[in-house]
Amino acid sequence: MRMLVLGAGQQGSACAYDLLRHTDHEVVIADQRVDALPEFLRPYLGSRLAAVQLDANDRGAVRDVMEGAAAVMNAFPYHFNLGMLVAAIDSGAHYADLGGNTEIVLQQKGQHDRARERGVSAVPDSGLAPGMVNILAQHGIGQMDTVRAVRIKVGGLPQNPEPPLNYQIVYSMEGVLDYYTTLSWVLRHGQPTQVAALSEIEEIDFPGAGTLEAFHTAGGLSTMAQRYEGDVPTMEYKTLRYPGHARIMEAIRELGLLGLDPVEVKGQRVVPRDVFIAVAGKKLTKDPRKSPDLVALRVEVEGEKDGEELLLRWDLLDRFDPATGITAMMRTTGYSLAITGALQAAGDVEPGVWTPDEGVPAEPYIEALRQRGIDIRASRLAGAGVANS
Repeated sequence: MRMLVLGAGQQGSACAYDLLRHTDHEVVIADQRVDALPEFLRPYLGSRLAAVQLDANDRGAVRDVMEGAAAVMNAFPYHFNLGMLVAAIDSGAHYADLGGNTEIVLQQKGQHDRARERGVSAVPDSGLAPGMVNILAQHGIGQMDTVRAVRIKVGGLPQNPEPPLNYQIVYSMEGVLDYYTTLSWVLRHGQPTQVAALSEIEEIDFPGAGTLEAFHTAGGLSTMAQRYEGDVPTMEYKTLRYPGHARIMEAIRELGLLGLDPVEVKGQRVVPRDVFIAVAGKKLTKDPRKSPDLVALRVEVEGEKDGEELLLRWDLLDRFDPATGITAMMRTTGYSLAITGALQAAGDVEPGVWTPDEGVPAEPYIEALRQRGIDIRASRLAGAGVANS
């Protein structure tokens, strides 16, 4: 089979690497620039890996590169996701992307019937969060008779934090700021509700990472709040950072420095967020070998099974891989995209457009992560101790 990866940035490169390491498929990676692929991909070029120059805005070229692909894994910025999904369905290819924008995902789900007619599956939101966390949450929900609460917490962090933000860019600065400025969907009393990003800060102790803070950000639940309306009283997604980060970013946001409306500065019209990214982005971009990252994740599902109180928990602490130079965020996000695409190509996801919690089978997905050294620790607390957990 031929697998197509759209995007040669960090996540796309990690996705392509995982496919090359863990499947026997041919892989094509496509982007505007493919002349600076990371070192870990170079041994495969000319054998099982082909690099193709592609402009994502050129619809004809996109359809040409999709021709004959068994599955398309899209690591382009999220505003391309709807068009890429439609093109993949038209080409008869399975499709997955990193998602992150719930409104676009809802539009993609409108293509469900067309995907079924073409006999292909499409899975938006197939990264880490959304993605991995939603599969784990659904795995817990499926083990309960009734569910009271689903709580998801995840974050990409520097192993050696530096003030003032104790943060470094491990994904996309633009994406992070979107999450910090967009309302977050949650379930409160069973009803979908939007809450402000960076709000309701709580501290948690995370083994191996120390004391962290958790706060609301957008996108992580995918469409689960809408899916479980009226059935689950409480559901929320929070981002993890080192303590103090949220308050600083909230102040920056409230001062207007993350705004998208142009303002006049000395006769020039400038977008505040563009200036913030240009200035702060340089300071927050680190060499991962000198400043390695980690990913911390916790998913909890609380409810009742066979008349007994039950809390199911999944914890993950993943770190930068010095052997390859692949960051923890690339491992947990890019590999997740690759695993999803491989499951689709193997026929393990039914035709149609599904979010990961709806369509991706949890057990083979978790086993695939384990084979890659991404070890998710499951724990189970039953009885009276649940209320005090």
